[in-house]
Amino acid sequence: MEQRREKRGTARRQPLVVITGQPNVGKSVLFHRLTGRYVTVSNYPGTTVEITRGTMHHNGRRFTIIDSPGLYSLNPITEEERVARRILLHDRPDLVLHVVDAKNLARMLPLTLQLIELGIPTILVLNMMDELERAGLQISTAALQAQLAIPVVPTVCLTGEGIPQLKELIDEQLAD
Repeated sequence: MEQRREKRGTARRQPLVVITGQPNVGKSVLFHRLTGRYVTVSNYPGTTVEITRGTMHHNGRRFTIIDSPGLYSLNPITEEERVARRILLHDRPDLVLHVVDAKNLARMLPLTLQLIELGIPTILVLNMMDELERAGLQISTAALQAQLAIPVVPTVCLTGEGIPQLKELIDEQLAD
């Protein structure tokens, strides 16, 4: 996996981070939290699906961030899923942020496992942790991280909770 990251990272001037996950899990809110005002929208070549790109600045470094369309599986059914899959397989991201609704984790983990199997460095972003807690539920992020062998970050993207820690982790994962 480390060798793959080096190969990818040398192909462009700044690291590429792709935000992926099912629809309505907070991908676009996370994108806004990471990039602020550095946003441009474009269509993926050959489609009418809009892809949002921006730049995250952190610790004196710049990262290209892509907010991909909603994706349930790497076996696409819709055009949006085909575009998201194409981004993951052909744009060769240096890092994937898989955003999930924490209170529906079991339904969303199959995509996490598919991303891990692809060998793309992945961070699992457990979003909507406030809703999980209001429902009286808990997730042991340490245990989940140990079981998946990838970083796991709890967030509440609407309020910004967990975003500073996520930015630090992105920077650490993509250190030269």
